[in-house]
Amino acid sequence: MKLGMFMMPVHPLHRDMTQTLREDREAIMLADRLGFHDAFVGEHLTDQAENITNSMMFLATLIHSTRQIKLGTGTSNLSHMHPTLIAAHAAMFDHLAQGRFIFGISPGALASDAEALGMLGEDRNKLFAEAIDVILELWSREPPYDIDLPGNRFKVTTRQSMNFPVGVGIVAKPFQSPRPEIVGTVVAPFSKGVVAMGERDFHPLSANFLLPKWVKTHWANYAEGKQKAGNQPDAREWRVARTVFVADDDATARAYGRDDPQSPYRFYYRQLLTKLMKSKRHEVFKEHRDQPDAEITLDYVVDKLCICGTVNQVVDEILALREVTGDFGELVYASVDWADERLGRRSMQLMAEEVMPRVNAAIQSGQRNACVVTAA
Repeated sequence: MKLGMFMMPVHPLHRDMTQTLREDREAIMLADRLGFHDAFVGEHLTDQAENITNSMMFLATLIHSTRQIKLGTGTSNLSHMHPTLIAAHAAMFDHLAQGRFIFGISPGALASDAEALGMLGEDRNKLFAEAIDVILELWSREPPYDIDLPGNRFKVTTRQSMNFPVGVGIVAKPFQSPRPEIVGTVVAPFSKGVVAMGERDFHPLSANFLLPKWVKTHWANYAEGKQKAGNQPDAREWRVARTVFVADDDATARAYGRDDPQSPYRFYYRQLLTKLMKSKRHEVFKEHRDQPDAEITLDYVVDKLCICGTVNQVVDEILALREVTGDFGELVYASVDWADERLGRRSMQLMAEEVMPRVNAAIQSGQRNACVVTAA
């Protein structure tokens, strides 16, 4: 199992943007040194707490500050720009990163972003579907493109202005052939969008704020989509994000990761619970769909969704998670504000150097034992 990072960095509103951007960059540089496989970064235009406005621009500052980690938009909000812009920018990024690029995509979920862009009444899911179709066509066709897909509002051509001898009218193709890996974050139980991901060979990343029982539903739908397309589902393509804090002692783990009123993990879930309650998307926190809203308190959410403890405790919880969800290919460590930079860095170090080696050793041991039982 690989280790990745997902950063929708939720920072306290009083913190200076310059400082938090610096810390967010340092977290990814540390992840690179520790051997994390990839790092995904979210984006919002109008959120003071989540203040990375363009994930591709932010990640571009890290191309030459990192050596091996893959850099993923987590996500590019496809409803916010014309698909030609996104296709061209993503292709250039892929060349700058020489293939260390993962194209994470979504419609863009923040209502205030849509309002600021004058598109609050638009169907952003439809915009998203139309945009990704055009992006893929631009990357697969040759100029002048003449893209005019049925029911798609985006028509793309350079026929009238093309001048190939001087290179005019050509949209760049990515460095990776035929395209970068495409990843979609899945935020709803039983998401039908995951079926479409499987059909199109996009890879799912299950959000860290879903209960494990809902995460499990994503694999079934992804496998259904892969089989519809005539392909074998591969658990290595599935990423599962979790909110994790690892400490050297249990008292620190419990306080910083869960119980202290100033815990950045409590702040993270306070922000998220407030936003999802307002948008009536808080079902992700429920054990069953008719569970009363009054039971979905901050203490309940933090207790259900924060994995915090010493190395041994966290290893046990990750293995228990895997017992519920089934096998997956990458555990994605959800980054939070570095309220205490020393503890934030130490947690990442323990996760990479101690937790994941033990998790993988336990998985390998279990597989060997399973083989022995089967052979017998």
